[in-house]
Amino acid sequence: MAVTIGAIAIEAATPVVLLAQPLATKGVAMQTATFAIDNMTCALCPITVQAAMQAVKGVGSVDIDLQTKTATVAFDPALTTTEAIAASSTNAGYPASVMSETGPS
Repeated sequence: MAVTIGAIAIEAATPVVLLAQPLATKGVAMQTATFAIDNMTCALCPITVQAAMQAVKGVGSVDIDLQTKTATVAFDPALTTTEAIAASSTNAGYPASVMSETGPS
C-alpha cells in the first residue's frame, strides 16, 4: 500500500505482528499468578497490558479479563518474578498487584 504525503509517496511495509513465543513446557516448571489490574477502561487496555507482560523474559502466556480487571500469567520462576511482571504493567500505566499464586506445575 502506498501513501502519498504532499509530493512524496511512501510505500508502507507489510504489517508485522509480534507475539510472545510460548516457553517450551518440557522440563520447565511453570508458575501461575493472577494480578489485579487498575485503570483498564476500554477494549484496547488489555492489549497494552498483555504486550507489556509478555515482553518480560520468562513469561509464557498472559490471559486478560477486562470484566474482572485481572490478568492470569504463566511464567518460569527461574527467569522472572511476579514483582517484575507487575512492574511491567505498572510502567505501562496499568498498576498491577498479585492476587494469587500457584506453585510450579
